[in-house]
Amino acid sequence: MACPLSDGIAEALDQENDQFTEGPGMLYGEYLRLDKILTAQRLLSAEFNKEVHDEHLFIVTHQAYELWFKQIIYELDSVRALFNSEPNGYDSLNGTSNNHTAVQKNRVPQILNESRTLEILKRLNRIVLILKLLVDQVTILETMTPLDFMAFREYLCPASGFQSLQFRLLENKLGVKQEHRVKYNQSYTRVFGRDPKAIEAIKRSEEEPSLSCLVQRWLARTPGLEPHDFDFWGKYKRSVEKLLVEQEQHARKCTKEQVRNYHLANVHSRKAIFETIFNESLHNALVSRGERKFAYAALQGAVMITLYRDEPRFSQPHQILTALMDIDSLITKWRYNHVLMVQRMIGSQQLGTGGSSGYQYLKSTLSDRYKVFLDLFNLSTFLIPRHMIPPLTKQMKTKLSVACNGWNPDDNQNNSECTLDDT
Repeated sequence: MACPLSDGIAEALDQENDQFTEGPGMLYGEYLRLDKILTAQRLLSAEFNKEVHDEHLFIVTHQAYELWFKQIIYELDSVRALFNSEPNGYDSLNGTSNNHTAVQKNRVPQILNESRTLEILKRLNRIVLILKLLVDQVTILETMTPLDFMAFREYLCPASGFQSLQFRLLENKLGVKQEHRVKYNQSYTRVFGRDPKAIEAIKRSEEEPSLSCLVQRWLARTPGLEPHDFDFWGKYKRSVEKLLVEQEQHARKCTKEQVRNYHLANVHSRKAIFETIFNESLHNALVSRGERKFAYAALQGAVMITLYRDEPRFSQPHQILTALMDIDSLITKWRYNHVLMVQRMIGSQQLGTGGSSGYQYLKSTLSDRYKVFLDLFNLSTFLIPRHMIPPLTKQMKTKLSVACNGWNPDDNQNNSECTLDDT
């Protein structure tokens, strides 16, 4: 049976000049400013009357990267705003240089309700998907051969990828610190010295609390960490000690000396590793050396969320931590793909067009010093068997299952109720 409205729709669609919806009257190209975007490809090889076909691909690919960087920054700023529930906004912390101190001192929770955590998770996952796209985009650029690239590379000097202002801002907003950067890339005045607006934007991004700082502050307020409350850390430490004693006893029962010594050495090694999270001074020493990034209280919160991720109220926070690791992983993969492509295109000995050591410089950025959420990757080191995880008390289960308007860790009344969303 024909739709009784079909004739009317067809007749309406035949009316070419009719406008069916009200709006600003802009066409597709006008709305997207395609006149600017599609005419922004300037082939330097053509200007020198030696046009190289693949230069067009090179330009379009990098312009696409910059557009996606802009979207990532847009999402990142919104996530930081959602995390930052302090009444004084970004002025509540004194810049990234004091992030760890600020996180340690600021243990009084601010409200972060469930709708916010869901929105944070959605936007972080969007960043993850964009980064996956950027990782795959490198393979398109690799369809250009080294000879093709050599044909126009000389025209690029002194332009270089490390001059990307947006990528620098992206790193700063995530939490890459100046002191953790490769030495060549620490002096941004050398790279952006002729652009005062760029210098100002970089300085501002270093002074504002990064996503890492805000996440640490959020983790430090995980309910159940306070000694007078559930005292998760104390109970967790006792479980770890019991586990290590059992493992040592099991190791000593081995009849073969070589096997026994191997297992005993492993137990002693694990004891030393666990000591670095139970001894705050040892943890802070690792932070000062750049081997850890999180403040002590933030690491405690991350461990607790990871162990109790099956609890409904810890589900979204655990997914947030997973998304943060995905972001770090994908940026590392993007760097790695970029390094391989550069080696393929110019080898490992040529200098970069911007004056860096090229491949050698890029390879140095693959280390853990550029992983903002390094501590989340290492959480698996501190996992214990499920049956040894301290069981939640009835009071703690109530706190995690009923939403409230706030949680005061100094409140000695055990009837107060809150959720992780209050962190």
